[in-house]
Amino acid sequence: MNNLTKFPSLVFITSFAVLWISARLGVFFRRRSNLDEDVRHDLDVIVAATLTLLGLIIGFSFSMAISRYDQRKNYEEAEANAIGTEYLRADLLPAADAAKVRELLMRYLDLRLLFYSVRDERKLPEVVTETARLQGELWSAARTPATAQPTPVMALALSGMNDVLNSQGYTQAEWLNRIPIMAWSLMMAIAIFSNFLLGYDSLHAQLKAKQLLVLPLVLSTAFVLIADIDSPRRGLVRVQPINLIILEQSLRGPQ
Repeated sequence: MNNLTKFPSLVFITSFAVLWISARLGVFFRRRSNLDEDVRHDLDVIVAATLTLLGLIIGFSFSMAISRYDQRKNYEEAEANAIGTEYLRADLLPAADAAKVRELLMRYLDLRLLFYSVRDERKLPEVVTETARLQGELWSAARTPATAQPTPVMALALSGMNDVLNSQGYTQAEWLNRIPIMAWSLMMAIAIFSNFLLGYDSLHAQLKAKQLLVLPLVLSTAFVLIADIDSPRRGLVRVQPINLIILEQSLRGPQ
């Protein structure tokens, strides 16, 4: 399930098939039972309550996905601000160190843009490794002159570099922050039970086979939307590094 949610299209196909089969199973068992009028009325109440609970859980899950998406956008903005600020604070360092820091920051900026654009997770470890190596060079480039001249001005430049490194860590953590697998499992379990009950109640409600497709289709669409927003790398709804792109264009100047 955890790997499945990384592929929104598979979420749609799998959930639709499972939910439709659940509804058909409900019809199968209903044809082999005989319910009196009181039991049928109680069943209608149970179906309505189950669908209401499912709607609430889907709403909460959608809210969780949206909040994580917004947080990823906020951290992208924070990264751009931190890198841009440190690029300016490099003026506080000696000329040779300042030039080195600026050069490293430009290479680091290219890596951060690559992090946002990579869709194949197999290429991601290489980007992460190169980012960690470059972070070490950046810290060393800022720490060396600050240690040689421990002044408040140098400390300001070192603090800015610390913000650059921290912002990447916050971004990395948020991209790994997904909807918990238990939440997905609970939502899917209630959806299966709801479709089973709907199929079981179908003879009483005189639902046709085509009508039984409606709820699985609607629920699968909701699931794929949640999975898409919650999948930062494979979904259609992705965080675009707009602030980092604008920063790169401003730092490189007209080509």
